[in-house]
Amino acid sequence: MARPVKFAHVVYMTRRYEAMIAWYQDVFEAEIVNMDPAIAFLTYDDEHHRFAFANLDLMKPDGGGADDRGQIGVNHVAYTYGSVADLLATYERLKAAGIHPYWPVHHGTTLSLYYTDPDGNRMEFQVDACSAEEGKAFLAATDNPVGVAFDPEALVARWRGGEAEETMLVQPAGEPAPVPLAHGMT
Repeated sequence: MARPVKFAHVVYMTRRYEAMIAWYQDVFEAEIVNMDPAIAFLTYDDEHHRFAFANLDLMKPDGGGADDRGQIGVNHVAYTYGSVADLLATYERLKAAGIHPYWPVHHGTTLSLYYTDPDGNRMEFQVDACSAEEGKAFLAATDNPVGVAFDPEALVARWRGGEAEETMLVQPAGEPAPVPLAHGMT
């Protein structure tokens, strides 16, 4: 079984957007890599991001108050695999067990598959599409940090056909991927 090689990041949903960002900047001496009114990405090391914060006041303005624990809190945790082959082998193993991703998306920095466990906790299984430095530069410059959807079955066919990992890691052209309802941000 392919196993993740590292824990990558955590994404929080909050109604205290500015205060959360400031707290993580203070506690972890984190730097903002990309920030707009809806979402911010921060890091404290050579990873392109370790934390992201989703502003629920903007994304779900009618959803409750700052202490409504039904919406605020962890959105997902991410685990990095060592290769596209490991990620796709995991996809195939889980598919055979009846476990399917709810969102396949290429973020530009990562090629990612999102899953939910039986309690609805969200996990991102990813493989880095670039170096951490390239990822930071990408996040700082992009106007589409969400990314582009992809078809995992088509990617498996490319992998099984012997395509080089480097080409499978190139973000496909396309419109920004819609964020699925299962992701909890819409």
